[in-house]
Amino acid sequence: MNPRHLEIPRARRALAFAAGLALVGVLAAGAARAERIKDLAQVQGVRTNQLVGYGLVVGLDSSGDQTSQAPFTVQSLNNMLAQLGVTVPANVIPQLKNVAAVAVHAVMPAFVKPGQTIDVTVNSIANARSLRGGSLLVTPLHGLDGQIYAIAQGNLIVSGFGVEGNDGSKLTVNVPSSGRIPNGATVERSVPTQLGQNDSIVLNLNDADFTTATRLMQSVNQSFGPDVASIVDGGSVRVRAPIDMTQRVAFISTLENLQVDPATAPARVIINSRTGTVVISSHVIVTPAAVSHGSLSVTIKEEQAVSQPGPFSQGQTTVVRNSNINVDEGNRRMFVFRPGVDLDQIVRAVNQIGAAPSDLVAILEALKEAGALQAELVVI
Repeated sequence: MNPRHLEIPRARRALAFAAGLALVGVLAAGAARAERIKDLAQVQGVRTNQLVGYGLVVGLDSSGDQTSQAPFTVQSLNNMLAQLGVTVPANVIPQLKNVAAVAVHAVMPAFVKPGQTIDVTVNSIANARSLRGGSLLVTPLHGLDGQIYAIAQGNLIVSGFGVEGNDGSKLTVNVPSSGRIPNGATVERSVPTQLGQNDSIVLNLNDADFTTATRLMQSVNQSFGPDVASIVDGGSVRVRAPIDMTQRVAFISTLENLQVDPATAPARVIINSRTGTVVISSHVIVTPAAVSHGSLSVTIKEEQAVSQPGPFSQGQTTVVRNSNINVDEGNRRMFVFRPGVDLDQIVRAVNQIGAAPSDLVAILEALKEAGALQAELVVI
């Protein structure tokens, strides 16, 4: 048999095997790191808007505001009754227990049109004990420009509750002075967007990063052609888009599903000083350093003893106080960080000496001061 006939199948098998390995490597890398543009960035001009209003909740079971301490509740009720044709004498102060003054707020999503509904949250602003069982009266919701964008009204859903005994004992679960009304506000005015005003759109990264912005631009240009995307700065990428709104929406739909390999997060150590929580990112490196961490514990224990006088000594029995003082310096061992220590070795070394979260914070701060911790130390 001609040896050349054997070389061709072998070469094909080798090429196929190499191509398969390359494909598996690409797929594995894509599955491990690639993320959609939708998850990395937002389209500039497509945003939510905050709404807020002031209203009254009625129908409470004697758990409303105390009118003597919340005069604005009575004033609001009198104003509402006057608009409905009911006049309350000026010298009469209603003693109400089933009315509460509340603040109403909502988030208006982008592209919401008049007639659609949004959820609202209702919170007591006076001394009402509970809003359970109450109904919100008509409440206009204003934007930051002072315009009315929605009208809220409906029955509250309150997850918390509270009970009180005659002897003054109380039991409260969750927060009974706050509730929600699903679909409780009807949109009256839409907010214009800037989506179709220019020949391009801007993608704002959720976390500004030069590497991620560059890779996003490259991904867009590889899919739609060169010079379609350009970098504005480290947190924004400009993309040329069709002028026609139908084509632009379809273009954005395709654009936001493109895959991008985001840059690795910077090396950071996050310390929550209130809870003692410590989070160490995967790229934290420690240069050679020796650490010895110990604690000094002083325990003072007071004991009382009875002192009896000797026979025929005519003494008196007295109580004697004895103080036992114990000093413990702790049994902490010194450990050494080798060059290029990573996250796993740091945690393992600290766990071996039995360090508590507060001890870990002290060790990390000392390493940072010594210049051995190659990471940003953030205390929140």
